[in-house]
Amino acid sequence: MQTRTLGTSGLEVSAIGFGCMGLNFGYGTVTPEAEAIALIRSAYERGVTFFDTAEVYGPFTNEVVVGKALAPIRDKVVIATKFGFDIDPDTGKQIGLNSRPDHIRQVAEASLKRLGIDTIDLLYQHRVDPNVPIEDVAGAVKDLIAEGKVRHFGLSEPGAATVRRAHAVQPITALQNEYSLWTRGPETNGILEACEELGIGLVAYSPLGKGFLTGAMNKETQINDGDFRKILPRFTADAMQANEALVDLLKTIASEKQATPAQIALAWLLSRKPWIVPIPGTTKQHRLEENIAAASVELTSSDLANIEKAAAAIAVSGERYPEHLMQMVGR
Repeated sequence: MQTRTLGTSGLEVSAIGFGCMGLNFGYGTVTPEAEAIALIRSAYERGVTFFDTAEVYGPFTNEVVVGKALAPIRDKVVIATKFGFDIDPDTGKQIGLNSRPDHIRQVAEASLKRLGIDTIDLLYQHRVDPNVPIEDVAGAVKDLIAEGKVRHFGLSEPGAATVRRAHAVQPITALQNEYSLWTRGPETNGILEACEELGIGLVAYSPLGKGFLTGAMNKETQINDGDFRKILPRFTADAMQANEALVDLLKTIASEKQATPAQIALAWLLSRKPWIVPIPGTTKQHRLEENIAAASVELTSSDLANIEKAAAAIAVSGERYPEHLMQMVGR
């Protein structure tokens, strides 16, 4: 596995990371703990050194599983987690956003315990809290870094102006934004530009379009209750039918490269910038191996030009989130 450095921070990670959320949160199924631990360790054995979790996944339980899985190899991996939500401790429900400095500290301390570690390698604000100045957020994380409880600071789905304000207080190592062939907002909303200018890495979540870009879903796919894709406009039957054109494009290129659509989607992301790191998630061993193998798929400048031309002719149908969730991104 090749490695990449997130911006100018010096934080080196595997070129493809592992998004751990789906192991027990978001898709309506929970992978048995022993299986989840085995899968995370299998990822490490195949060269993955970058693992992503958050307190809200579960809530809380995802961090516990990740911590148990990585305990024997703690010093050889980079663990990222996130704060930013108010979570009812009794019901586990999200009450809203909360990035007050005292709350950030409480969450960081709790995450350290659940993960069973002394220092969080990369701590993100999960969503920008409009009620707390970003300077106060950055200052709170700066204090945690000074105390040795956190190594690096990140933001997830911020607006470019917010990035600059935060970075002036505490240098940002990484932004975590949704980025894929069907979600290309970072190219036009100033995020890639800010990363380039400030020396920040971009961690691309949902690089396979929450499973759609693998080619495993179509308009006939029944999305189960408890699977958050059920509320996403892009996953209605009509939208999936319209968006199959993008999967067909990936399949065409994949057949020429003796690869899979998922591998082409990941290879495309890796080709965008040397400081972009996708973090696909999976619960299946064969998908894990498929994703990791994408790092060795080479796309020529001609391949990339062809993808660009073909993708430009395809209008993606459906917003990536419903309106209430869209309001939480890009601010």
